[in-house]
Amino acid sequence: MNNESSKIGLVLGGGGITGAAYQFAVLMAIRMATGWDPGTADVIVGTSAGAVVAAMARGDALTLHSLVGDADDRTEMTATLQQRIYPRTRVRGVSRWVRWGVLPHLRQPGLGLALGSPAIYHTGGVAKWLDDELGELSHSWPTLPTVIVGYDLEARARVPFGTEAAPDVALRDAVAASAAVPAVYQPMRIDDRWYVDGGVASGTSADLLLANERPLDLIVVVAPMAAPRARPGARFYEDVFDKFGREALAAELAAIRSQWPDTEIVVLRPAAEVLEIMRPNPLSVDNAVPVFRQTLRSLRHELSRPGTWSALVRHLPNVKQ
Repeated sequence: MNNESSKIGLVLGGGGITGAAYQFAVLMAIRMATGWDPGTADVIVGTSAGAVVAAMARGDALTLHSLVGDADDRTEMTATLQQRIYPRTRVRGVSRWVRWGVLPHLRQPGLGLALGSPAIYHTGGVAKWLDDELGELSHSWPTLPTVIVGYDLEARARVPFGTEAAPDVALRDAVAASAAVPAVYQPMRIDDRWYVDGGVASGTSADLLLANERPLDLIVVVAPMAAPRARPGARFYEDVFDKFGREALAAELAAIRSQWPDTEIVVLRPAAEVLEIMRPNPLSVDNAVPVFRQTLRSLRHELSRPGTWSALVRHLPNVKQ
């Protein structure tokens, strides 16, 4: 039974450029299989790479062209992504790093030491990418509820752009802030505040859906950095990030199930053959196109899982059994 009145939430997590390619493929595969446009979801939450894809979804730009432009072969596609994702900048901001990254984490060294650190890239290329693909929407905000998650360095807290709890900013700036991976990109300055990747707080922030005025009927979570187990031959740091993603997502889904017990939840993560291409470096532009292609191949099996497909059939409009 299809229910055209079902309220649907979409959560798009972080995962570097390969994570973005994965999510492009996932959402395009869902659209091809069901006829449902992910850009019409009642609420979308996007973090880091997922913030880019969330913006593209809202702008009706979930296409291969939006991902790789007019390139004709893999070499050209990779070059296009390199220009969009990794424009270089002058390294600066050591005092900012010492203040917000080094000093607060001296007693308990960890990933927090990278917060605010200088880097050789900036996310202006991401902002321009949105300008090129979304036009005027890039400088405004989607009409439907859309949350882009950043992280405020000074407040040491996640910031849900697109809500009353966050400053009013353009979509391009929110996404550029959300995508500013510490130690890879310079932090993003908006007005007098500095922001970095929202994945510092959580790779998914699915619990932000609970701010919706009524319970959602279906939540689809796409989580590139929450693999259920380490891949064979994985480098030591891979499962560190995946464990962080798994545990954060598990806590968020537990909170949702506690408050909305009737909500159905579908979680999509990279299949083993996709993960093998995405890792060990999810930031590799060389692997983005292969990830996209392999994800499309894997989604036929992933979407056909009984629990997944039945949930989609129940809640997406006009899906055939």
